[in-house]
Amino acid sequence: MLTEIRIDSLGAIASAGARFHEGLTVLTGETGAGKTMVVTSLHLLSGARADAGRVRVGAERAVVEGRFSTANVAPAAAAEVDRLLDSTGAERDEDGTLIAVRTVGADGRSRAHLGGRSVPAGALAELTTPLLTVHGQNDQLRLQRPDQQRAALDEFGGAAVGSLLDKYRGLRARWLEARAELDDRTRSSRELAQEVDRLEFALNEIDAVDPAPGEDAAIVAEVRRLGDLDSLRSTAADAQAALVGAADLGSDVGPDASGALDLLGDARARLDSSDDPALTALAPRLAEAITVLTDVSSDLTGYLEDLPADPGALDTLLGRQAELKSLTRKYAADVDGVLDWAAQARERLGRIDVSADALAALAARVDEAAGAVAAAAAALSKARAKAAVKLGKAVSAELAGLAMGKATLEITVRPIPATAEDAAPLDVAGVRLHAGGAGVDEVEFRLAAHSGAPALALGKSASGGELSRVMLALEVVLAGAQSGSTMVFDEVDAGVGGRAAVEIGRRLARLARTHQVIVVTHLPQVAAFADTHLVVDKVDGARSADSGVRTLTDSERVGELARMLAGLGDTETGRAHAEELLATANAERTA
Repeated sequence: MLTEIRIDSLGAIASAGARFHEGLTVLTGETGAGKTMVVTSLHLLSGARADAGRVRVGAERAVVEGRFSTANVAPAAAAEVDRLLDSTGAERDEDGTLIAVRTVGADGRSRAHLGGRSVPAGALAELTTPLLTVHGQNDQLRLQRPDQQRAALDEFGGAAVGSLLDKYRGLRARWLEARAELDDRTRSSRELAQEVDRLEFALNEIDAVDPAPGEDAAIVAEVRRLGDLDSLRSTAADAQAALVGAADLGSDVGPDASGALDLLGDARARLDSSDDPALTALAPRLAEAITVLTDVSSDLTGYLEDLPADPGALDTLLGRQAELKSLTRKYAADVDGVLDWAAQARERLGRIDVSADALAALAARVDEAAGAVAAAAAALSKARAKAAVKLGKAVSAELAGLAMGKATLEITVRPIPATAEDAAPLDVAGVRLHAGGAGVDEVEFRLAAHSGAPALALGKSASGGELSRVMLALEVVLAGAQSGSTMVFDEVDAGVGGRAAVEIGRRLARLARTHQVIVVTHLPQVAAFADTHLVVDKVDGARSADSGVRTLTDSERVGELARMLAGLGDTETGRAHAEELLATANAERTA
């Protein structure tokens, strides 16, 4: 519930504060005193769009601060508030209440704070949605809109309607997705067939070449090696001739020259034949050298044998390199990239199916999804029709207590036919209907103002006062389904007077037994039922008019009611009438 509010530099209010209590609180005051600014401040605390024009002339900013208690709210509402606090880091005050602040600058900039933390304005909306419901004068006009009437019916239907609506929306989303896919497949079948041809041609070309991973880099190295083949062969042969002295190897070593191995062998033999121990001790070292040179000679022989003997090997490699380059020019920078592209192309090709069977299967899936949506829509319509009967009877019973005893509210639920321009019509029980986001139904509230009168749409049958009473009756009926613990009404009694005004006051007092109710009113019959009476005073100064909010004592209430009755002010006659009205309201309120 709302426990306190503070307003600075908002419209006619320079600075004002007010405390709110359980039960029914009314705000009254002269026209232009600033009563509406109190409601505007609550709208701001609810995250409504900031309007710089509301900032008091000459002030830099307007500030609204509200204190909320969640001690007596529904568990679901309390859980929503706790979730918001966790996500924003906001903290409760020492007494467990929450402080919300909204600042609107003269330049139009707006800031919001919750529990000591700066938050988006939307966070305030999340806070107040389960705690506060504000009904302004424009709500009477919104009540005439079909979408608002459907929303009211769905709210009354509760979980029975809400769960069916959620199911319908989920099935409709999947149906529309499948339908869009079928339309796209049908329109783009030619493009898809062309894409299949391109992919198959490319894969056939790659498969014909059959590249191996890293093959292009390996060929580059081999081509470079084969380009130096003669030089490599000559170098290896000359080195081997130097070791073994083989003149027939075709090296540059002279035919009479001895090889290193022969020379080392001769030197070793000479050392072995010596009688000097110092010389014979050197012989093993020469043996080691002969072993090493023998290994090198063997390796050179293998190297020479491995060198290509076919003079066309280089041409073969260059031809293979050209084949690979033909692929890398088209598909990727190197062979590994070409292989990756081919793998992705095969995956894409596997997903593309432009055959008649594939389209038929998709069309069948769309039909199946449409059938599921149609069944969900029919179930939702049936639940709404059932709830409409109950809601109509309940509101009609409330109207009887609001001096509209013979008035009845009829709620019709009828299907919306699909038009020729409907992008996604839905067949429900053989009838083509418009499948909107909220179902296939159009809901209309029709009021029969008196016995024997035809039931007509609210905009055609209800006067301003009757419309106010219909809205109040609807709010009383919906009060049990609403999660908000505070309900605010801004002149819901507009266009009403006499006995009807008394009945509105009585209904508001009854609603205040289960909800905190705050009402801005100009009717003394309504104000008399209040548990707490606040007045917005206007004081004309030298340069501007200031307004403030104060709580009236019992004696002051009598004077305010006398002023509201006929502008009599503080006269014996006026006070007598006011005291009588107040006594009557108190008696009924406590009955």
